[in-house]
Amino acid sequence: MAREISVIAIDGPVAAGKTVVGRELARALGFGYLDTGIMYRAITWLALNHGITVDDETSLGELARSYPLGLMGEDCNQVLVDGHTLGPELRDSTVDRNVSIISKAPMVRRELVAQQRTTAAQGKIVMIGRDIGTVVLPDADLKVYLTASPEKRAQRRWQEMQDRGEAVELLTVLSETIARDEIDSGRDDSPLKPADDAWELNTDGLDIQQVVQKIVDRTISPK
Repeated sequence: MAREISVIAIDGPVAAGKTVVGRELARALGFGYLDTGIMYRAITWLALNHGITVDDETSLGELARSYPLGLMGEDCNQVLVDGHTLGPELRDSTVDRNVSIISKAPMVRRELVAQQRTTAAQGKIVMIGRDIGTVVLPDADLKVYLTASPEKRAQRRWQEMQDRGEAVELLTVLSETIARDEIDSGRDDSPLKPADDAWELNTDGLDIQQVVQKIVDRTISPK
């Protein structure tokens, strides 16, 4: 008899579709949803707002410890921290440029991973990020590693920025996407990589609903 799927970990590089796929999957299954990236974005925003440099790992860790994050909104797409309710600010280009660097700080990761595990302990959750299956939830019932070509991911990110009214060249977004991949994959603490038992799913050529359905099918008939 197949075991019940209660905790789903979704990892993958920037703009692989994790956020929207995870959100729609959670809705389809009636699960809770947590995009862990929004937590790192909130700490990045807070560090920039406090004037802390991105290479000051000690101060960044103290910041994460001193300002626990409150998640708000139907899809936990807002963060309450230090008296601020953050939403669109978390997608600012300055946050985009610095979040991978700040996410490398071991003390920051330890603080946020502890919060993430507490959330997952409640069960029936879809959690997305870059180290969920490998570090945060190594015992997750289902681990999915979403990926796509750098060109496709840059196109998605560029379109998101266009929709927000940000004027930026596609080639610039592509170079930033590749650079962020290198930072995320090359960091010493919790590097981006598929878990050994993760199901790798390439989203090139698939729309959101097709990707979600593939994962739903996997939860019904785990392999």
